[in-house]
Amino acid sequence: MDEFLKQLPQLAKDKHNENKKYFAKLKKKPPKNLDYVMQELHEEEFERTDCLTCANCCKTTGPLFTNADIERIAKFLKLKPQQFIEQYLQVDEDNDHVLQEVPCTFLAPDNYCLIYEVRPKACRGYPHTDRKKFHQITNLTLKNTAICPAAFNIVEEMKKRIKM
Repeated sequence: MDEFLKQLPQLAKDKHNENKKYFAKLKKKPPKNLDYVMQELHEEEFERTDCLTCANCCKTTGPLFTNADIERIAKFLKLKPQQFIEQYLQVDEDNDHVLQEVPCTFLAPDNYCLIYEVRPKACRGYPHTDRKKFHQITNLTLKNTAICPAAFNIVEEMKKRIKM
């Protein structure tokens, strides 16, 4: 996994234009069974991929925190929501709450999440390859192929199964 992670940014860069064109066609005319196929690809990939051997998403990017996330996590940590915000979050250029720093504060050395039971919605769904209306998040998926080995593999398999 470590070797693949080192190569992943370059692999994603090499495939970027090809994937961008593919996703542009997909957006224009998404197949009727797209979400079904994506669900299948996602499940197949995550039977092979163990996120605990990687955690690259937690090490390199931070999720957006919704108000519901903030309330839930603050309660779990026995903090007031405002204390949680001041201690862990900042507001980004899009006016969203994000982590003050990466790697994620809540990532343990063994790649386990210290707040897993109450983790943000964005973390629960990552890398979002099984999301309904998948064709609407192709830009996000394109970005995720450089971060998540599973997302990269899913997109490569998707191009084989869904010809555009």
